[in-house]
Amino acid sequence: MPARVLIVDDEPEIGRILGVILRGAGFEVAAVDGGRAALEHLAASATDLVLLDVTMPELDGFETLRRIRESPATARLPVLMLTANAGAADRARAESLGADDFIAKPFDPADVVARIHARLRA
Repeated sequence: MPARVLIVDDEPEIGRILGVILRGAGFEVAAVDGGRAALEHLAASATDLVLLDVTMPELDGFETLRRIRESPATARLPVLMLTANAGAADRARAESLGADDFIAKPFDPADVVARIHARLRA
């Protein structure tokens, strides 16, 4: 059974591109456009890993990650943060909230796939 990856990004083009890349690598993919939709998806659907954008309206990636970690059902779910702002402060904040990895945009498709495989093996 292929691993199930949830892409959370408010930019439809990023979600589409990541979906094509990950499906091509053999993953089952779902994509949502924000933090609230991500939390709803996680409550309703089995997911093996989350790719979570940092900058989103309404409920940003940091708050979404905090809520993922607070829930016993998703507390141990691997979460890889995606951001165009790869500064040290964002990285430190993501790590303090329990992010498993931090990927800067623009991303290398092969690197994203490799990082997902590494987290799923861990």
